[in-house]
Amino acid sequence: MEYTHLGRTGLLVSKLCLGTMNFGPVTPEEESHAILDAALDAGVNFADTANVYGWENRGLTEEIIGRWFAADKSRRDRTVIATKVYGAMNDRPDAKGVSAYNIVRHAEDSLRRLQTDRIDLYQMHHIDRDTPWDEVWQAMETLVTQGKVLYVGSSNFAGWNLAQASETAKRRNFLGLVSEQSLYNLVERSIELEVLPAAREYGIGVIPWSPLHGGVLGGILAKADKSRSTGGRAATYVEEHRDQIQSFEDLAAELGETAANLALAWLLHQPGVTAPIIGPRTMEQLTTALRVPEIKLDDKVLERLDELFPGPGGQAPEAYAW
Repeated sequence: MEYTHLGRTGLLVSKLCLGTMNFGPVTPEEESHAILDAALDAGVNFADTANVYGWENRGLTEEIIGRWFAADKSRRDRTVIATKVYGAMNDRPDAKGVSAYNIVRHAEDSLRRLQTDRIDLYQMHHIDRDTPWDEVWQAMETLVTQGKVLYVGSSNFAGWNLAQASETAKRRNFLGLVSEQSLYNLVERSIELEVLPAAREYGIGVIPWSPLHGGVLGGILAKADKSRSTGGRAATYVEEHRDQIQSFEDLAAELGETAANLALAWLLHQPGVTAPIIGPRTMEQLTTALRVPEIKLDDKVLERLDELFPGPGGQAPEAYAW
């Protein structure tokens, strides 16, 4: 496994981040624990979750991870655990957002479910336009001072949100954001306009979620040929872009790689990307992805991928103006 610094921090994390959203609702607890074990044994020391994961049973995924930590105490110090705050955990009117009240209360609840004394990376799951940044940072500073949170990150922020947050933290002499978790893949490259440039400027590591675009980039045509059904967003996209996806899968085959691994490797060749989130539902999906950091793509392959999946044309404003 290869490692890199999380943004501008001194913390080293694996170049793959283990996403746990499937743990509980899709993947049973025993298999979830086996995947966690296999990832850790392979050197994946970075795992991402959220307080709302578990969906109908919100908090379940954190509890599954907490029981894994509790079964072997050595696992905790070998794992950089990231979780999130923002989503409502109940139907109370104050349940959603990143008010100081919610940040502190939900941190305590996540610590309890994870059976740990600290959250290594505490991420705001979405921008909260109703809460002032001084309130957000005061609450985060309190948690950091108490040793309950080590680093703070964001998710689904716009570029100017990263600037707002960073400048306010700087005025408070606080480290501020060290990571941003964004939707980013070959199909959806919008963050190249402003989020990626802002993240690079402020030393914020980018952690792409949905790196396979809901399965579109995971060899979906080959799987369909084997009578595996597709549905939802993936099926709609494939209907409209079948030739493009077929060319992508053909390129992967020429390189001797799976389509999924090619898509993940492309992300690791993008400046500012720390680690794409892989969300395996099965052990096979995990083991297949583990070699991604070793895959090196030459300029010719990168140019071909840009031809197949044109981005926005670079960063703003040059992407759309002179």
